[in-house]
Amino acid sequence: YEPIHGSAPDIAGMGIANPLATIVSAAMMLRYSLNEDKAADMIEEAIKAVLKDGYRTKDLAAFDAKEVLNTVQMGDIIVDYINK
Repeated sequence: YEPIHGSAPDIAGMGIANPLATIVSAAMMLRYSLNEDKAADMIEEAIKAVLKDGYRTKDLAAFDAKEVLNTVQMGDIIVDYINK
């Protein structure tokens, strides 16, 4: 499973890549290859909640951003929401 944008080597290490597609790809792997629907649901619901609460990466900042996060921060907040 790989998001369509690939690894984005031109912005590697800059902290501006949006990790959501990669995280959703992991949820797809859990759901469709490993039959782990509950885990996939937790990831997908966390992403929806993070976006609903206004967290965005730079590329999505124009869409009602409450707070703009870098790549690592976005990944970390998804984990936090999963663990709620």
